[in-house]
Amino acid sequence: MPNNLPTAADIACRRLIVSGRVQGVYYRASMVEAAHKLGVKGWVRNRFDGTVEAHLQGDGEAVAMLLAWARRGPPAAAVSNVLVELAEAGDYSDFQAIATA
Repeated sequence: MPNNLPTAADIACRRLIVSGRVQGVYYRASMVEAAHKLGVKGWVRNRFDGTVEAHLQGDGEAVAMLLAWARRGPPAAAVSNVLVELAEAGDYSDFQAIATA
């Protein structure tokens, strides 16, 4: 009987820095909703420089779908750039908005 549980090779971990009009437009809350729908774990926060930072962890396809969402954002956002970096795996139980840093 095959094991359908994800392995370490199936898990994607990414750090995003999102630039543009991404604060004050429901970006973080919308990302939390999108992440919950996709089963992605991690966090999102505003940064003092006006960007949004996020750590995404989950199934590779789900993380790719959330990355695609991040490039659009919610309707009021105007995303100009998304910097994507590999990230270390974290011990996340869900996806949440955290304090500005």
